[in-house]
Amino acid sequence: ALGRIIVAVDCPSLGEAQPIIAICRGLGVKLKLGMQIHAAEGTPKVIQNVGKDCFNDLKFHDIPNTVAGAVQAVAEHVWMLNIHVLGGFAMMRSARKAVDECMAKHGHRPLVTGVTVLTSISDDERASLRIGQGMSMTELVVHYAMLAQGCGLDGVVASPLEVKAIREVVGKDFIIVTPGIRTETDSVDDQVRVATPEVAMANGADYLVVGRPITQAKDPKQAMLDIAERIAQGLAQRGVEDS
Repeated sequence: ALGRIIVAVDCPSLGEAQPIIAICRGLGVKLKLGMQIHAAEGTPKVIQNVGKDCFNDLKFHDIPNTVAGAVQAVAEHVWMLNIHVLGGFAMMRSARKAVDECMAKHGHRPLVTGVTVLTSISDDERASLRIGQGMSMTELVVHYAMLAQGCGLDGVVASPLEVKAIREVVGKDFIIVTPGIRTETDSVDDQVRVATPEVAMANGADYLVVGRPITQAKDPKQAMLDIAERIAQGLAQRGVEDS
């Protein structure tokens, strides 16, 4: 179950991140390195220090050629990267082509996941932005997941509230990465669409992105172990044996 945790390391420097990175490596837990640390340290330095345990969370969203170039720059060195589904069909396909070329050249390619709707966006805000008019949040996220699957992406990033509906449509082999994970005693912070680890896993998630409930815990290692236990409970409810 520990292998299904991705710790969101949102620190301003690699120096500050090192204690969490060391704990994750010791437990076999993946790491998500996002915009803040990439902007502060530079992507080559981040990748060099974290390597293939890294979920490169830069949410690429640009014209197809630009995204293909960005994917090519990091693909050899990371375990997973993400792009925005709203970048469009050609952009998603260009990202998939870039990682396939990486596989042909280097014998390795990262998983490519598509960001659907950020977990910080409420249904009211989605409606105000006029995104997916005539659809509910769940219908919209499922629609984006189907588009991502059709463009050859390996999976999507979606809140725990939409996981069950996505899983029913995309089947068992399409990856669902789920942020917005909080236990009953955690502060929601700037997340809106949240759920507990066991609920997210029972509903069909493959990986859980967990940030502050681990990184700001008094004992981050114990927090990871506790979440892993709850993941196992969720998988058991789903009837899945963890490998």
